[in-house]
Amino acid sequence: MQKIIFLDTETTGAELGTDRLVEVCYKIRGDEEIHTEQFKPPLPISIKSMSITHITNKMVSEKKPFEGSDMQETLSKLLKDHILVAHNAPFDIAMLESENLKVPQSIDTLRIARALDEDAIIPEYNLQFLRYYLDLDIEGAGAHDAESDVRTLEALFERLFQKIQLDTKNEQETLEKMLDISSKPSLMKKFNFGKHKEKLVKDVAQSDRGYLEWLYKQKIENGEEGQDVDWIYTLKYHLNIL
Repeated sequence: MQKIIFLDTETTGAELGTDRLVEVCYKIRGDEEIHTEQFKPPLPISIKSMSITHITNKMVSEKKPFEGSDMQETLSKLLKDHILVAHNAPFDIAMLESENLKVPQSIDTLRIARALDEDAIIPEYNLQFLRYYLDLDIEGAGAHDAESDVRTLEALFERLFQKIQLDTKNEQETLEKMLDISSKPSLMKKFNFGKHKEKLVKDVAQSDRGYLEWLYKQKIENGEEGQDVDWIYTLKYHLNIL
């Protein structure tokens, strides 16, 4: 069986390349134990982040930094031979890389959930929404916190794994398909914002190409090419500029 590590991070904010880890939680597939630890980051936690995670600067003021911690050393070893599983994995990977950790292989349950929803039926793809939409039975998962997210992540992974395995020969082939989907940007199917909210992107590309051109220009001018990879890819795809 391929070794898998489920991981979730809480951070000072959402700015890639700037914000840093505040809390890390991980669980090895097949183990019952969950490992969670908070750290004092090298910059203040943003108000926005505190409002989401409920982790304050005061709470971590006496914590040790992640750099040089036992968890950093442990994760450095685990990530060498485990597949990292995370929801919106590029974000967690970027945060880990900011702490000098390398992630050779990863599976992104967000991209896989989108890919498997071929008819764009699911309204949202955030982790806790999928938990209730898919009626995942998760023992010990409460409100939003790192441990709850990791338990939900594991349950979501297993549900997606089972769905893909219906069309594959074995576990290894299933994992390879999940790795392949995760390695590429998602093709977004439906707008969840703006004047075309709830419309299929492919339909808007036919009826209002100018809107896609405007949106793409806005994202490029706002420097979102590295931040919003999936939407940039989708707009390029429908504008035939890949």
